[in-house]
Amino acid sequence: MDKRTYDNHAKAWVCIEDHESAREPQLVRRARELATRADLAPCPASEGFLLSAFAQMTKATSAIVVGTGSLVESAQLVEGLAGAGKLTAVDSSAAGVAAIRAFFSGIDDTTRTTLRAVNAAPSVFLQRLNGNDYDLIVVSGDASNYMPVFEQAPRLLRRGGAVVFTDALAMRAPHAKGGLTNPADRGEKAVLMRELLERIEDDERFVSAMTPTGDGVLIAVLR
Repeated sequence: MDKRTYDNHAKAWVCIEDHESAREPQLVRRARELATRADLAPCPASEGFLLSAFAQMTKATSAIVVGTGSLVESAQLVEGLAGAGKLTAVDSSAAGVAAIRAFFSGIDDTTRTTLRAVNAAPSVFLQRLNGNDYDLIVVSGDASNYMPVFEQAPRLLRRGGAVVFTDALAMRAPHAKGGLTNPADRGEKAVLMRELLERIEDDERFVSAMTPTGDGVLIAVLR
């Protein structure tokens, strides 16, 4: 791939991100503003729209978002659920779950989607949920969120349901040095994402794909 191709890809990313950002619904913009005020890094706009599309594609009625202050992800899932179903946000950080609860409280009267925010480590909380009861699980934030979701996803998801790992390139991690784009990056999240990618690709229970949307999205669909 020559320099012109690299430059065109970079321009394409900016073009898509600007386009998606400009058309974000008011609900999502409100979530993005709350995240920014709470000093929580919101996900890229293109990534958020992809999550909403997945909710529609899987005909989801029950979704989980696991992350650290995943306000934009939660808002786009509410959009994708189309005012129905239920959404559970799991956040182990006090600041993150407080921001999500404030957002949920502000939209509770405008949607029929059942909203729940839980302050707990995913490794503990997910084990308590009923199996075969969820259509879509979204993971973001700290490296510690990812492997517990992968381990519980086959039990939690209905057949044909999907688990979506955002920041799959580990580029948003603290002190990241390029994430998976740099083989020399041995940061916690980069190491974890390399292992997770290998495990998912080797797991015959899933059909998987990786896309460069946002900071990388890894999709695994339960067969």
